[in-house]
Amino acid sequence: MKKYPLFAVLIFAANFLIAQDTIQVINLNEIEITATSIQNKTMLNQPVSIVKLNPLELKRGVGLYLDDAINANVPGVFMQRRTVSAGQSFNIRGYGNGARGTNGVNSNFDGQGSKVYLNNILITDAEGITLMDDIDFGSIGNVEIVKGPAGSLYGLAIAGVVNLGTLKPEKGKTSIGQEAMFGSYGLSRFTTHVAISGEKSSVMLNYGKQNYDGFAVHTASRKDFVNFLGDFRLSEKQAISTYLGYSNSYDERNGELTIDQYSKFDYSGNPNYIANNAHTNVISFRGGLSHVYKFNENFSNTTALFGSAISSNVSSAGGWTDKLPVNYGLRSTFDVKFDINENMKLSGITGTETQQQNAQTLGYPMLKDSFNLTGYNILGTIRSNQYTISQTTSLFTEWTLALPNDISLTAGIGSSTMGIELNDRLYNAANNNPSKNARLTPPQYSANYEGMVSPHVAVNKVFDKKISVYASYSKGYKAPVSGYFFIPVTGQLNTNLKAEVGNQYEIGTKGSLLNDKLTFQVALFNAIFSNKMTVVAVPNAANTATSYTYVANGGTQNNKGAEVLVKYTAYQSSEGFLREIKPFANLAYSDFQYEDFKFQQLSSDRKGVAETDFSGKKVVGVPPVTANFGVDFTTNAGLYGNVNFMHRDAMYFTSDNFNQTAAYDVVNAKLGFQKTLADHWGIDVYAGGINLTGTQYYQMVFSNQLPDAYLPAPNKANFFGGVNLKYVF
Repeated sequence: MKKYPLFAVLIFAANFLIAQDTIQVINLNEIEITATSIQNKTMLNQPVSIVKLNPLELKRGVGLYLDDAINANVPGVFMQRRTVSAGQSFNIRGYGNGARGTNGVNSNFDGQGSKVYLNNILITDAEGITLMDDIDFGSIGNVEIVKGPAGSLYGLAIAGVVNLGTLKPEKGKTSIGQEAMFGSYGLSRFTTHVAISGEKSSVMLNYGKQNYDGFAVHTASRKDFVNFLGDFRLSEKQAISTYLGYSNSYDERNGELTIDQYSKFDYSGNPNYIANNAHTNVISFRGGLSHVYKFNENFSNTTALFGSAISSNVSSAGGWTDKLPVNYGLRSTFDVKFDINENMKLSGITGTETQQQNAQTLGYPMLKDSFNLTGYNILGTIRSNQYTISQTTSLFTEWTLALPNDISLTAGIGSSTMGIELNDRLYNAANNNPSKNARLTPPQYSANYEGMVSPHVAVNKVFDKKISVYASYSKGYKAPVSGYFFIPVTGQLNTNLKAEVGNQYEIGTKGSLLNDKLTFQVALFNAIFSNKMTVVAVPNAANTATSYTYVANGGTQNNKGAEVLVKYTAYQSSEGFLREIKPFANLAYSDFQYEDFKFQQLSSDRKGVAETDFSGKKVVGVPPVTANFGVDFTTNAGLYGNVNFMHRDAMYFTSDNFNQTAAYDVVNAKLGFQKTLADHWGIDVYAGGINLTGTQYYQMVFSNQLPDAYLPAPNKANFFGGVNLKYVF
């Protein structure tokens, strides 16, 4: 691992600054989490690895894409984007996307395994696929990430849970604001907001328009967002929250670069993508209504109804796809707490979450336009028309017994089911002939996955209200999606698929030290994912090429790791020039490997099927070490800024471990001035730089998809700046 002398000096020097006033308390007893069975909702009392990000951490960089904040502040989690502002996915402790690649274990496309919520609205669809193209990350003010299986509270969440919350109005204030941002490669963002907060209600309306010309050919992006947030306290017992969002998003794709292109800094892209005018266009409406009813001090219910309607059209090298999914569902939980005696308390959360998706998906090839041979390709004759109905339901309960001496015991269990029905709307009626021995392509397919039971047990001990230690075990599942259980070429059902199973063992500690100046989190874990889904290749009759592929359960992925997160208030004073200096650092070590994992593919001589054993190989897409160091500072005059250093080790991106990325280091910085004028006007002017050292690094790496592999980030320093104006009535 490399040394970091600059940041070592900064942190070392900051420790020796002498504060004249009281150091600001940043201990974990002030941070509350979203869903828990524990009466004390603060971070210190949670026997699980959770990281929360506040507006300061979310806005250290550009603040429009979220991945910069996640990757710099959450050890063990890597967020990627397929384009400038679309195709986002999370890799949590080595569990990434689904098994849609054709040459190895991991995948590159649809985000699976983790569940994502926005203001209590489930973003993840009924099949477990998460699309985030339509989320306005610039409006996010709170992020909470639970790492590891979370079935006892969230159902089918084998990798973890991400809770997003939009910015909220300041209590008791009414304001209007206008924000404008500009940056390299034609970046522009304009946001208008109105916020009204009274004694019993608050509303906030945001409108955002975002454009980007692209740093490489065919990488432009444009987005329009509108979102509305309302909170209404009807009485001492009842409250209602609402969220409505609209988005129109269009991102161009220039395709993945080959290893040779990337090494030569050739960012011209994949010509097949560009010929098909590759893009992602998502128009969406999302809405949710949450109702809280407090029966008494010890018993309450929270019920959220949510739904979304999306129209998307996507083109790539393989053709064009239209998809029209409609999702709707509810999540309802009952919170109970009572005292057993003077020294023992019992609290619990019991509930259900259910969701259905109806989706129509149309597929087209793309052909040369005979009227414009030098232009983009056009749609050919439709080749697929599928209508899918997906349903998932989870029942869960979790309870915590608080014992004397600040010891708590937690136990919970969740049970989930998933059903998928796929209807072929291009079914050939000629196949419906009694003279045939069997239907080669039946018009309807269905699969059900039941008995996915997820237990969770944990123990937590708090010492002197400052430090806690915990140990936990949790289990989770991921069921196959509709694209896995039908083989289009043969018309056969892939009925033997099993759900993936994740078992995680974790020990950790959290706390505050040095008079609450320093907060820390440390976690050691072993996550074992069994029945991992992989792809089997079947050769054609002449054994000269792959005829088709299908998904099968492979072996086991054994992930062992350690994570450290540290934040420090080194200096604070209400006098003089400097007000605060706050260094921060985090580190993740990942020892992830495949076990008993065999994979079939066409042999190198193209004369049959060869079996490749990946057992003992390192898991692709995860570097052994990631590290972040940085420092925030503010002054009493209103000047503020930060510097952030990110390191990612080299990592394998083919399961045979023959191909590896280079390690990289990226330095980002931001400087701004913030002031309130005449008690009404607020101004924030800032400027920042990304990749100040001009490092070549990737935005995403496609695993097991040679010759294509890299989606690069800009390899030159790029800059941004803006101004935010707000008037408070």
